[in-house]
Amino acid sequence: MIDMKDVWKTYPNGVSAINGIDITIGKGEFVYVVGPSGAGKSTFIKMMYREEKPTKGDISLDGTNLAKVKDRNVPLVRRKIGVVFQDFKLLPKLSVYENVAFALEVIEENPETIKQKVMRVLEIVKLKNKARFLPSELSGGEQQRVAIARAIVNNPNVLIADEPTGNLDPDTAWEIMDTLEEINNRGTTIVMATHNKEIVNTIKKRVIAIEGGRVVRDEIRGNYGYEI
Repeated sequence: MIDMKDVWKTYPNGVSAINGIDITIGKGEFVYVVGPSGAGKSTFIKMMYREEKPTKGDISLDGTNLAKVKDRNVPLVRRKIGVVFQDFKLLPKLSVYENVAFALEVIEENPETIKQKVMRVLEIVKLKNKARFLPSELSGGEQQRVAIARAIVNNPNVLIADEPTGNLDPDTAWEIMDTLEEINNRGTTIVMATHNKEIVNTIKKRVIAIEGGRVVRDEIRGNYGYEI
């Protein structure tokens, strides 16, 4: 599903963010990416959805080498990938329904299919009854669930979650984890960067720990392993 081979990333200012990573993430896995600030986690995650390109090495996503994808073809590749951010990135003047539908409108899906897909994912994230609400009328947890719905509405093979519980209170964070687990149980591969020690140590998944741009630990049912 995701295969990194001898991946390096050096930024134009000379900062070396990723230093020779080799990693494989299989279909249907749920993986936490952990590590101290400045370890290279963000770059590692961004390369998976082609926000960043490696300086050297290959990154394969479902058979497509992201390192060799031309910029004009990135939107096509991203149809296979859902991304959820810490700060939701919802469009404030659009309703819940419209925010989720937007992801399908940009790829020119037909209106009837859009309606079916949007209502299906809103049911998965338990927001079907708030389809007409604006983001400002929702709680933080509900806004994040809208963001998750938008990320999965096109049925991506991979969901990349970058600190999805970072701006949420503890109870709401657990609700988001329940949602992510349900999506994973439906077959979607999930890669989640997180600093939430309690979640990682309680909901046991594979843990990839990054330090100094290198994978220093890769455990099937790992712990967070850092003091925060």
